[in-house]
Amino acid sequence: MGEAGGSKWRFGNWAAGGTGAALTVRVTPRASKTSLAGLLPDGTLKVRIAAPPTGGAANQALIAFLAEVLGVRENAIEIVAGEKSRNKILAISNLGAGEVEERLRPRLPGAGGRAR
Repeated sequence: MGEAGGSKWRFGNWAAGGTGAALTVRVTPRASKTSLAGLLPDGTLKVRIAAPPTGGAANQALIAFLAEVLGVRENAIEIVAGEKSRNKILAISNLGAGEVEERLRPRLPGAGGRAR
């Protein structure tokens, strides 16, 4: 699945898009701090979010955090499935799958980068 985005490393579950990529995410709300938590065996990105899942606070915090990590505007990230679930599919506009991987990989725990 990672190959759809041009990557041979199994990183995320990508859907090819004309101007962006889709990423599967598993969110843990009410975490002690907001951070990237790693990858599940199927390539789903795990993200810990400090905000509670009430009133859309965790979703907004997820978008804001990933926008910062990816270096894109918040309006470039949209939750397209799983708005009320811990499992989500995010659409990221104007950033290809390979670029998403390049920006996330160094920030994952154990990757030698900042695990923030």
